[in-house]
Amino acid sequence: MTAEEIYNQLKDIIKVYLPEDIAQSEINSNSHLINELNINSSHLIDVVLDVEDAFDITIKDEELEAMDTVSSAVTIIQTKINHK
Repeated sequence: MTAEEIYNQLKDIIKVYLPEDIAQSEINSNSHLINELNINSSHLIDVVLDVEDAFDITIKDEELEAMDTVSSAVTIIQTKINHK
């Protein structure tokens, strides 16, 4: 799976949890999930659970902490997929 495919699927997951004041068009690879996209901590957990289901992977706590931007999430997901 390419980084672009992961990004597009991740973007679809993230858009569900965006607050009303953030447009889907504001999601880009450099977007910070909490600071820029205003995803709260409980929704961040939901994003991670959806990512785990969508990509059939498990995200560990230390990986969750590193998953602060969209691009870092794509990198973590791609690494996990490649090591299955």
